[in-house]
Amino acid sequence: METAGTPFHKPVMVREAVESLRCRPGGIYVDGTVGGGGHALAILKASAPDGILIGIDEDDDALSESEKALHAFGGRKILRKGNFVDVDRILAGLHIGPVDGLLLDLGVSSHQLDRAERGFSFSSDAPLDMRMDRRRKVCAADLVKSLPEKELAKIIRDYGEEAKAVRIAGAIAARRKVAPIETTSELASLIAKTVGASGRRGKIHPATRTFQALRIAVNEELENLHGTIVRSVPCLKKGGEIFHYFISFARRPDREEHLPLAGEGLHLPRRPPPVPVRQGAAAQGSDEEAGDSRSRRDRGKPEIEKREAQDGGEDLRHADR
Repeated sequence: METAGTPFHKPVMVREAVESLRCRPGGIYVDGTVGGGGHALAILKASAPDGILIGIDEDDDALSESEKALHAFGGRKILRKGNFVDVDRILAGLHIGPVDGLLLDLGVSSHQLDRAERGFSFSSDAPLDMRMDRRRKVCAADLVKSLPEKELAKIIRDYGEEAKAVRIAGAIAARRKVAPIETTSELASLIAKTVGASGRRGKIHPATRTFQALRIAVNEELENLHGTIVRSVPCLKKGGEIFHYFISFARRPDREEHLPLAGEGLHLPRRPPPVPVRQGAAAQGSDEEAGDSRSRRDRGKPEIEKREAQDGGEDLRHADR
């Protein structure tokens, strides 16, 4: 009997993921955010005795943990370092395809939050980093230091759905003229002082949505999600599944664009603009009202999207649960 260790991050919707992927013996599945191996373990069990799981992650800690957790499955599991947006290239390099299903568990893991030095959490003082892949050149401190005030406000508003984004960006711009903001505690404290008690939503710290927004921007998470769905559909068998979910303090992206694909159509969240990083003093921006874009976080109410490739083309259907 195959066994594996306890993953360092416990996913919350394992049963739903396995059911939606319709895991079966002999199937080939991709976990594009393998993390500590929690979903992968369930997929490998459900596809026993000969199903294959390709696990992808850009976090070295996650790959190390999933290697230990899934060691007992031997050659049935293949782990690769990379971003899920490169799923087509990774599968081509392995000479594997088409596959039966792709899973994405989006957001930050509990392990990443617990590791203070990663800079995802303000519960401990640490460098303002937030890079999933520490080979990335741009970290959260770079965005806070270099982005013009108006662009910083847009990121906080759009990716964190923070109603006080303009005020927060203004406070950051004023503070960095005096001294750089380099740690999680410095940024969290500045935000808390800026928005006061009115910025606290129940037990949620007023800096939570800004931290979410910076993490999404640093790791280009929404751009990568958009690209992944476009690039992974050709890698699926007919009837194959793409299942992705996130748990969020904010709402899910609902603004869609229609893209032509294989003679049919593909509905996706609107592609966000790239985040420029500029050197020198930040330009001053004007106030902007909060918009209706949506973002995500790894805690709160689960929201799921399931997409299925149908006969005669790729008809991707949204199914909230």
